[in-house]
Amino acid sequence: MGKKKKPVYRIIVADARSPRDGRFIEEIGFYDPNTEPMTIHYKEDKVKYWLKNGAQPTATVRSLFQREGLLYKLRMIKRNLPEETIESEMQKFFEAKKSKHEKELTKKINRKTKKAKSKTEKKEGEEAK
Repeated sequence: MGKKKKPVYRIIVADARSPRDGRFIEEIGFYDPNTEPMTIHYKEDKVKYWLKNGAQPTATVRSLFQREGLLYKLRMIKRNLPEETIESEMQKFFEAKKSKHEKELTKKINRKTKKAKSKTEKKEGEEAK
């Protein structure tokens, strides 16, 4: 889905025997890599239902669900942990995710400033010659 050079992907449930772009059973979400940060939206109850009933996510969809913490939450539910524990663990997960994202942004900014600084120093050195 999407436009040329701007793809948007649907997360669907399909029979393994059906063709890739063919018939599917249900659409359970979508993924937009063009936004910053990327947008992942899914129907959590439907995802839980299909994973409990034996649906196998593709490697890409599995990584998206891991990034969102959904598989982590499902493992805790499967272990019959209390709801308060699950909520606190998910809170910790999202805080760690947020701090990691902030660190990556600062690294990116630092790299850009270093590049700009080296370019200006290089130009000044050439002008001095």
